[in-house]
Amino acid sequence: MSDRRNKKWNETKTNDSWSIFKIMGEFVEGYEKLSAIGPCISIFGSARTKPNHKYYKLAEDISEAIVERGYGVITGGGPGIMEAANKGANRIKGKSVGLCINLPFEDTNNKYIDKDKQLNFDYFFVRKVMFVKYAQGFVVMPGGFGTLDELFEAITLIQTYKAEKFPIILVGSEFWNGIVNWLKETLLNENNTISDSDLSLFQIADTKEEVIDILEEFHKNYSFTPNF
Repeated sequence: MSDRRNKKWNETKTNDSWSIFKIMGEFVEGYEKLSAIGPCISIFGSARTKPNHKYYKLAEDISEAIVERGYGVITGGGPGIMEAANKGANRIKGKSVGLCINLPFEDTNNKYIDKDKQLNFDYFFVRKVMFVKYAQGFVVMPGGFGTLDELFEAITLIQTYKAEKFPIILVGSEFWNGIVNWLKETLLNENNTISDSDLSLFQIADTKEEVIDILEEFHKNYSFTPNF
């Protein structure tokens, strides 16, 4: 039994070593394509949001307004909020980028991604690097675990000075207020596990006008560059 386990462990180590080249390939392709696109805003949110939902329509409108200001739009390329954001960008001929990944419960990429701006990833961590590195802002719509993962990774990178500061906008106060109150009451006040200044790393908005105002105000003082 021990010999079989050791053999399997050694085979795993060999496969792990070779996977480095595939990971490198995803990084190289992502860097080359995204660096050529120009300033973009990453838009996140649930893949389960239906086209008749108010947040789907709001994501479309926000994306369209972002493109009108000269930015491209980056999404995860799937359905729901991602589809809405790509749809808004595509509708007025803006840059519509999709960073796609194969998932068992999301079997199709949305049709509103520019064909030359669709990238496909096997590794979540490579994909998340692309979202952060080339985004000049995060617009975070209501979502689930994946949305929260991307949100808190971005906040942590800025908090620890591993990425340049960029605006993080939580859209939908009725959705986000519960989490924000928990951050204030539990993490800050009760446990002192974050600083008061950490709460300034994001802002809440309810309308496309508020989103655009935050982006425009921020970029009066910051140049458009990759974040690390």
